[in-house]
Order: sequence, then C-alpha cells, then structure tokens
Amino acid sequence: MQRKYIAKIFVTLRPSVLDPAGVAVQSGLRQLGYDNVEQVRIGKYIELTLICPNETKARNRLNNMCEQMLANTVIENYRFELIEVESQTGVF
Repeated sequence: MQRKYIAKIFVTLRPSVLDPAGVAVQSGLRQLGYDNVEQVRIGKYIELTLICPNETKARNRLNNMCEQMLANTVIENYRFELIEVESQTGVF
C-alpha cells in the first residue's frame, strides 16, 4: 500500500551568508516606519506531494531531493514537515 504525503520544505540561507534581499526588505520596512525590525532573512518555501510506501522512505526521499536540487547546501539550510494525507491502494 502506498501512502500520500504533503511535504512543506523551508530553505534558508546559513547564518554566516550575507542576505542582500533581507537587508533591502529591512531597509524598506524602516522607511515605512517599522524601525523595530532588527533583522530580515529571505528564504524559500516549497510544497510538494509525495507518494511512498512509508514515512521513513518519504523522509529519505525528501532529504535526497533537498540535497540534490531544492537547496544549495553550501550556503543554505533546509528543514521539512511531512504530513500524511491519505493512503493509496493500487499500483503507481
């Protein structure tokens, strides 16, 4: 039996990497009067649906996807949430 999961993946720059987009947003917020914003970091949010036999395989598959394509692990960190949405019967 296959299971369907929704993965919510969050990719952010490592703390040691300069974030010019975040600096620009922080500057814009200050110009709008939000001078209490101390730091802004910009990242990516990715959501995908994944079909796997179990949660362990789904997590392994997601780690591989993040390492190979979704995140540049030299300068970015990633984390994900995995939610099972339904079980599937039949062959995929």
